Amino acid sequence: MVREVAPVPAAGPSDAEIARRFCAGDEQALAEAYARWAGQVHGLAVRAFGPGPDAEDVTQQTFVAAWTGRAGYTPAAGPLPAWLVGICRHKIADTWAKMARQRRSAEAAAADARARPRAADADRVDDAVADRVLLLGELDRIGQPQRRIIELAFFADLTHSQIAARTGIPLGTVKSHIRRTLERLRDRLEVDGAALHP
Repeated sequence: MVREVAPVPAAGPSDAEIARRFCAGDEQALAEAYARWAGQVHGLAVRAFGPGPDAEDVTQQTFVAAWTGRAGYTPAAGPLPAWLVGICRHKIADTWAKMARQRRSAEAAAADARARPRAADADRVDDAVADRVLLLGELDRIGQPQRRIIELAFFADLTHSQIAARTGIPLGTVKSHIRRTLERLRDRLEVDGAALHP
């Protein structure tokens, strides 16, 4: 009896082949690079931010930046995964700098509110600062992916289409999440605002 030999699965393309095709603008090579090295890039981002949307966003930004800037990569300078790790480190640094700017801005707003001379109604809290605190509190209560969508829309100033492309969520779902979340925030802020500013 002749024993059948199962075919040996073909090995995937080599790293060098993926890099060569990546440089040439082959979109399949981008998908292969993502499948092969996204875990390494994401692991680096998780070490910087912990698991969650920040690490996911940095991972995605790394591959988008690599693809759009692929003309700047030359295989002779080093392997593609090392180049991706370098881009990821830059994206991590950019994200930390952005977070630091946001924190400084919030601290400056709070310090400004404390430093203002008190008027006759000294017990009254500055409306803009109070509303900002309420909004940040409400955003903490919103689950994912709604919070991420709202952050991308209002803090990153992305369009609905850009949010859909970045998150992989269908455009209609992005729009309805934004609409429902804004309605919920408005209702909640009206209730909290009324209690805070009698």
